[in-house]
Amino acid sequence: MSDTIVTTAAEPDGAPRIASLDVLRGIAILGILFMNIDGMGASGLAGARWPLWIGDWTKLDQIVWFTRQVFPDGTARCLLELLFGAGMVILTGRATDRAGGWRAMRAYYWRNIVLFGFGMVHVFGLLWYGDILHMYALCALVVFPLRNLPAKWLIALGLVFATASAVVSMPRIYNIDVENERLADVAEHRAAGQPLSRTERKAVRSNHGWHRSIRQDRFAVAREDRNRTTNFARWQMQEIRTYTDRIPTDWSRVLWWFGEATCTMLIGAGLFKLGILQGQRKRSVYVWMLVMGYLVGGAIRGIGAWQTIQFDDSVSFTWSLREFGRLAMTLGHVGLLSLLLSTVRGSALLKPFAAAGRTALTIYICQTLICLWLLYPPLALGLYVTQGWAALMATAVVIDAVLLIAANIWVRHFTIAPVEWLWRSIAALRPLPFGRVHAPPPRHAPDLAPA
Repeated sequence: MSDTIVTTAAEPDGAPRIASLDVLRGIAILGILFMNIDGMGASGLAGARWPLWIGDWTKLDQIVWFTRQVFPDGTARCLLELLFGAGMVILTGRATDRAGGWRAMRAYYWRNIVLFGFGMVHVFGLLWYGDILHMYALCALVVFPLRNLPAKWLIALGLVFATASAVVSMPRIYNIDVENERLADVAEHRAAGQPLSRTERKAVRSNHGWHRSIRQDRFAVAREDRNRTTNFARWQMQEIRTYTDRIPTDWSRVLWWFGEATCTMLIGAGLFKLGILQGQRKRSVYVWMLVMGYLVGGAIRGIGAWQTIQFDDSVSFTWSLREFGRLAMTLGHVGLLSLLLSTVRGSALLKPFAAAGRTALTIYICQTLICLWLLYPPLALGLYVTQGWAALMATAVVIDAVLLIAANIWVRHFTIAPVEWLWRSIAALRPLPFGRVHAPPPRHAPDLAPA
């Protein structure tokens, strides 16, 4: 399959492009909107944990939500993290060849410090608390010193987070399961007029940790809905507070995101070194990735999603394996896309997504501008909490279609997208050429290139 991989022209700052990676990146950045739009058009907390709290929960909403949870949920983010790790290998390898290790490190760190600044503007300027840029920039600083490890070591280290998250989550899920059993016994004994045991009385007095968190979530969602539908000032305050409240009060969640992104980047670097992300392995490798990824990921995520929509406050032990499920499903996607790219029809079908990959950062910012500043805020159309899951996903399809068309038009005329140009110009400490695409020579013109 290696002959299907094309290296396209470099960016104005000299960064090389690989067509197959651009396709993967384009699909990932468009897919990220399907994960973000429920946090823009409704409460992010409700969308993450309590899907029933969004919309009317019609049969169509249920089908759409279940499909989203099993197949795309988290995989767009995972694919971006894999590609970030691959990009590190590409960029630092090129810089090291040209300038030496120390200068390559300095350039790469500065590039990501600038990206971190862009992420902060995204959070506090454009008010998207779900920004991933600043987290990826920080993770890249940690991953960089490990870039020269062998591919298998990178992948092994990357699997540490999935393993650790499963080990940490299992006792908590077990405790929730025990709590639910005790509270069920309490309800049964009270209904029968029987006295409660000492353990049951203790469970009642403890105010039930799992059930208390559900009540707290309901209060938080109601407060968020009020603030985001009142006026601009309260909407702005809510968006900023949603981000800032996590830092001092929920370190476990922050560390979770940091560990997830860091380890997935390591896996991405390892897969790139093995030639897997570029489509350079045998077809059988990608068939195996497709089949096993969808079987393992589909089983873990399907059972977990089914348990979530029982809405009986029970839990599933598959939740502790969610990172393994996310990785497996993403590798299944990579296998499928790589197989398509190895065929003529598949390549033609996926070719438009390369333009989205080349303009990924601009598309990401445009998604925020369209959703958070036009469709859903009280200062504009005010569609917040007016759409169910099916309508939210349909809106994401329309927005992505428009952005995909715009990206393909843009790359016909320019070699770099606006936000990418600004980021790389700051990183290069000089304004880069905007790079107008020159018209190709007429077909009858002689080929003057030397043999």
